[in-house]
Amino acid sequence: MAIIQTKQEAVKNIKDNTTVMIGGFFGVGIPLEMINEIADSGVKDLTLIAVAGGYPGGGRDLGRLTINKQIKKFIGTHIGTDPEFVRQYNAGEVEVEFNPMGTWIERIRAAGAGLGGIITPTGIGTEVEQGREKITIDGKEYLVYPPLRADVAIIKGYRADKYGNIEYRGTALNSNPVMATAADLVIAEVDEIVEVGEIPYNNVGTPGIFVDIIVQGKSLEERKQDLEELWASKNKLR
Repeated sequence: MAIIQTKQEAVKNIKDNTTVMIGGFFGVGIPLEMINEIADSGVKDLTLIAVAGGYPGGGRDLGRLTINKQIKKFIGTHIGTDPEFVRQYNAGEVEVEFNPMGTWIERIRAAGAGLGGIITPTGIGTEVEQGREKITIDGKEYLVYPPLRADVAIIKGYRADKYGNIEYRGTALNSNPVMATAADLVIAEVDEIVEVGEIPYNNVGTPGIFVDIIVQGKSLEERKQDLEELWASKNKLR
């Protein structure tokens, strides 16, 4: 059974040099309260596994960790919308391992399934193949990638029951369910914590067996308001 903790308690599981997966994509399905807590904790030299660098324009969600220079290595697909991340990368201040997006998520899926890696033709003949082992199957070349696993995964769900079963909402399904299978410790930040049985079994996106800690985040309505204010402030709402 998962345990319910405050974000201040949960963040104590993240130490210097920890490898951390963080779910979500550009603010969608991202555990923002836990990210803010990591930023405030001062932990450093993290290896971060995430889809992309952070909120477009930087300075929010994963961008807070960038500004604080808490990331030693980033394994993901894109950093171009975070100006500070780009600056650090060009200055050699942070190591970045770029992956095609499908390759990246399949490496995590492989870790969760206990596989030894993946093979893919994506990237053959490009810079992506540099330093990668290649194999040939039926006359076709493939790149070999090891699985991606983390010490801690921080995922974002809509609701959790007290056993740790997680329900997702909309496109928060992007990377969160896969990450929940590929870490030694899984922290789920959710909008709402309910009693067992309140989440219909067909709506369970991550079974509680994968979840160790549940953290109460902001409510759905509070998150909506925050995002509306953010995008309005950036003149993105019309």
